[in-house]
Amino acid sequence: MIGVDWGTTSFRAYRLRGRTVLDRLALPLGILSVTEGRFEQALQDAVAPWLADGERRILMSGMIGSRQGWIEAPYLPCPAATADLAGALIRVPFDTAELLLVPGLTATDPAGVPEVMRGEEVQIFGALDSASADTTVCLPGSHSKWAHVASGSIESFSTHLTGEAFAALRSHTILGRLMQADAPPDADAFHRGVLRSAAPGGLLHHLFGVRTLGLFAQLPEAASASYLSGLLIGHEVHAAAAGSNVLLIGAGALCELYGQAIALCGGSATLAKADAAAQGLALIGEQAAWTSRSS
Repeated sequence: MIGVDWGTTSFRAYRLRGRTVLDRLALPLGILSVTEGRFEQALQDAVAPWLADGERRILMSGMIGSRQGWIEAPYLPCPAATADLAGALIRVPFDTAELLLVPGLTATDPAGVPEVMRGEEVQIFGALDSASADTTVCLPGSHSKWAHVASGSIESFSTHLTGEAFAALRSHTILGRLMQADAPPDADAFHRGVLRSAAPGGLLHHLFGVRTLGLFAQLPEAASASYLSGLLIGHEVHAAAAGSNVLLIGAGALCELYGQAIALCGGSATLAKADAAAQGLALIGEQAAWTSRSS
């Protein structure tokens, strides 16, 4: 089987035999870079060698199933397990292989506001070591996801705009005026920002302190971005799961920062094994209703 994790800015594909990754491919071919909606041709070109070698099953997940993608797949409501995702796969017309699409998940927060994810659900299931574990999972990023998993199902989740907010505040507000664009990460400043997030006053008040600390020479310009990062991530952790044991899924550097913040907020963190997306696609593919006989 070919598994494809197709996001907004990236394209990752895996050639799988069961849960073993035989080959992999990573391209800067996110859905926003595919011109005129030519997703079928883009996929055909990307995995052509594997198709030529006889692969006839493709399972896709991620933003390729969004309104901006190839085909918009309806969200599956939580709670949901891999069997639920496998039973709700969308068939996509494709000339050279049987092509199925994972639908993504939806939930609501305590106030009834909708939550959505596409692609993260596959990574979550691929990262879990135990189908019955009661686990808090975090996928750091531009729009970080925090999910509660119990008895093999994603029960609920929340989204935090932390990464995108950091980029916007750093580049498009007065806070960036006192920051050095090329400054290296500053661990002490990051920790200071995380600890500040636990103080009274709220995020909006704390944010203005990034400027005033700089004005009064209490925060060096080279450390301001790291302090801002710690402040935002700290507020996220307090809102999502302070004091919890958290499974982190994602890139090492960002997950390392989240692990530090979680520890400073009274919890603990473990980094998930690699290839979570590939493993999740393999699990769902094992339960899919394929019509072709190839494996």
